Amino acid sequence: MEFTFSNKISSLQPSAIREILKATADPAIIPLAAGNPAPDAFPVEEVQAIAHEILHTRPIDALQYGVSEGYQPLRDTILRWMKEHENIGKAFDNILIVSGATQVMDLVTKVLCNEGDTVVCEEPSFIGSLNCFRSYGCKLKGVPVEADGMDVDALEGVLKTTDNVKFIYTIPNFQNPSGATMSLEKRKRLYALAKEHNVIILEDNPYGDLRVVGEKLPTIKSMDDEGIVIYAGSFSKILAPGLRVAYCIAHQSLLAKMTVGKQASDVHTSCLNQMIVDEWFKKYDVDTHIAKIQAIYKKKLELMCDCIDKELGDFVEYVRPEGGLFIWCKLPDNVDMLEFVRKAVEKKVAVVPGNAFLMNDTDSTQYIRLNFSTPSNEGIINGVKALGEVAKEYSK
Repeated sequence: MEFTFSNKISSLQPSAIREILKATADPAIIPLAAGNPAPDAFPVEEVQAIAHEILHTRPIDALQYGVSEGYQPLRDTILRWMKEHENIGKAFDNILIVSGATQVMDLVTKVLCNEGDTVVCEEPSFIGSLNCFRSYGCKLKGVPVEADGMDVDALEGVLKTTDNVKFIYTIPNFQNPSGATMSLEKRKRLYALAKEHNVIILEDNPYGDLRVVGEKLPTIKSMDDEGIVIYAGSFSKILAPGLRVAYCIAHQSLLAKMTVGKQASDVHTSCLNQMIVDEWFKKYDVDTHIAKIQAIYKKKLELMCDCIDKELGDFVEYVRPEGGLFIWCKLPDNVDMLEFVRKAVEKKVAVVPGNAFLMNDTDSTQYIRLNFSTPSNEGIINGVKALGEVAKEYSK
């Protein structure tokens, strides 16, 4: 049988860039292309103990259907934590528990956008969110990312000249893939521009607690006095991505529609997993755990940067991030980026080609993304050394 696919999905084609990444299935490949938390960052024993207790004392609560808005004790726990932790939560706000932060992007797009509407995104930006927006037939308008975050002058120009902009998507902390952190001045101006042009901001903050140097900056949502900022938070990077527990804090009117959209998608997020997260907060010191993973990533980030400086020298340009999981490296202008990526795979090292993060992934770029959280320290050393061997081929 020949299958006929919807226009929304048939337009999403696998690119040659993503085909390169299939090589990462080889266990011999050093995974500098991944984005998984470090294995030693997982609180395995704590989660085991919590799950055991829940399934022995409250098995039906954990295994039964739940409400779409989320497990109420967890909703209360997160709202308290976010008020203390990030100064988030006004009288008009509410919370929705979702199955991974990408579901926030999906539900926001579902309830706000018609086909042909525009979503303004940082360029480069997270490919998972970009594909989500594309799947609803949205037009993507890119705004360059600078060392201190989105180019807000360029954003102002886009907002003045672009019709049907439904929301601005930003990852202000340790942006994926660039690693850039938006300055306080730019956060304030971004919010002011959104208010001026009556546009919603979708603030995606999966990496905010992974700061390893520098001072913490206020979230854009903490500045929100009109209910125009939708905040996406996740436990994937500070607890465990496999639990698929994330949350959205936004104006209650927006969340009411998003809840209807969720009911048409997965009904509710896993009750057992929500209960695990709630008990984790109540039984353990979350701040101590976050400090532990920050220490892990600080060492891995410093190790990778030291290796880049040693093995790649002046061959690449990069800005050392203050946290997060990624380093964004620029290759020399005379180097074919995709060829470099293929040569790296031949040496058993996988990196992500920068095209994957552009509004149009067929556009040209000299950037590659490296991840330091997934590989072992030995993998970081050997992986960057192999990249240095590839670089030497271009100096012959």
